[in-house]
Amino acid sequence: DNNGAENAIRPFVVGRKNWLFSASVKGVKSSANLYSLIETAKANGLEPYAYLRYLFTALPKADTVEVIEALLPGNVDPDQIRNY
Repeated sequence: DNNGAENAIRPFVVGRKNWLFSASVKGVKSSANLYSLIETAKANGLEPYAYLRYLFTALPKADTVEVIEALLPGNVDPDQIRNY
C-alpha cells in the first residue's frame, strides 16, 4: 500500500508548475531534493523548519561523509533539534 507516499508527494505534484526554478531540469531536481528532505523529516517525527535550521547550521561544519550522513533526517533525534 503506497497511499502514504502518494499523499506525501501530492502537494509537490500540484505545486511544481507554480514554483520558482521549475522551468529547468536542474530547478526541478533541486525542488524535488528539498521537498524529499522535508517530507523525510516529517516522516521521522521532526518539525521541518527546526530540522532545516539545524541542518543549515551543522552542514557547513561537516567534514566527512559520516558526519553528513548523521545529519540525514532518519539519523537525527527529535530532541536534538528542539532548540533550533
